[in-house]
Amino acid sequence: MYRLDDKLARIRAGAHKRTDFIIADAKDPDMGPGLHAVGPTRQKDGAPGRFSTRDEFLDSIEAILRQDIVDIMLTSVSNLEKLAKRNAFAGTGVKPAIRANDTTDIWRHRGAYYHNAPSRPFRSASLAHVRPLTDLGLYSITFTNDIEADITSLEAFKEFRADAAAHGVSYFLEVFNPNVERGLSPETMPQFVNDAIVRCLAGLTEAERPRFLKIAYNGPKALEELASFDPNLVVGVLGGGAGTTRDCFELIHEAQKHGAHVALFGRKINLAESPLDIVRLMRAVSDGALTPLEAVEDYHEALRKKCLAPVRDLERDSQITESVLKHG
Repeated sequence: MYRLDDKLARIRAGAHKRTDFIIADAKDPDMGPGLHAVGPTRQKDGAPGRFSTRDEFLDSIEAILRQDIVDIMLTSVSNLEKLAKRNAFAGTGVKPAIRANDTTDIWRHRGAYYHNAPSRPFRSASLAHVRPLTDLGLYSITFTNDIEADITSLEAFKEFRADAAAHGVSYFLEVFNPNVERGLSPETMPQFVNDAIVRCLAGLTEAERPRFLKIAYNGPKALEELASFDPNLVVGVLGGGAGTTRDCFELIHEAQKHGAHVALFGRKINLAESPLDIVRLMRAVSDGALTPLEAVEDYHEALRKKCLAPVRDLERDSQITESVLKHG
C-alpha cells in the first residue's frame, strides 16, 4: 500500500536502486518550538509574512501530499487527525507518521531555555488513540554523556517499546546530538553518538528495533562507520537548520554517498520560498538526475517563472554554508 514498505524491503535485501532513497517531510514543529515554528505565510512575491494559521499549515501539508513525491509525512497527532478527516492521504502512496514523544530538548519556545538542560523524556501522544490514525511513529532520544539523564531517557525508551508493541505500532528512532556540553570534543562527539546508538539497540530483538534511524549528519566518516556496521540498520539523516538551497541538496547528495538511505527534512522544506519545488528537486538529486548545484539553478528558475522573490540571490544560494558539508 505504501512506497515506504517496498523501499525498506529492497534496502534491507541489498537490492535497492538510487530511486529507493526515502524522503520524509517533517511537518511536526508544533510538537517542539510551537506556534512560531509553523512558518510564515508567503506574500504574492514570495516574501515571508505573518505566521501561518493552523488551517494554512494543514493546507501546505495537503499540497505536499497531492504532489505525492515524499514517502513519509510526519505530523503531530492532532494535525494527523485533522488531515484524516480531510481524507488528505487518499490516492497517494505517502505513509502517515506521528511524533510519538516530545523530549525537552526540542521545546524551543520563544523566551524559553528548557533546551539548555540535559534532555528529559516526555510523551504527549497516547498510542491507544494514535492507532486508528497510523501504525508508525517517530521516537526521539538524546544522549548527553550525563549518566542520570541518559539512564532516564533509556528507561522511557524501554517503556515506549512495550507500549508500541502492545498497540501494534512500529517506530523509527531519532537520535539527536548532545544538546548540552558534557566533556565531548568535536572529534569525539560523533563517535559517542554512534556508540550510544549501537549500545541502546544491542539488547533488542528484531521485532523491537526501529524501522530506520534519523540522525544528524556528522560527516562522512561517522556516517560510513555506522551505516557499514550493520546493513540491516537503515540510517537516515535529519535536515537541521534551513540553510541555503545548496545546503539542502548537498546534504542529500553527501548523505546518500556515504551510506544513508533516508532524508527527513523539516525546516529545509517548510521555510523554502517554494516547498513543492524543493521537494521535486530533492527527489531529482537523490535519483541522480541533477547535481546539487544544477538543482539550485533549477530552483531559482522555477522561482523566476512563478514571480517569487528568492531570499538569497543565485550566487549566495549556491554556496555551501553548513560546516559539516564543507568537509564532505
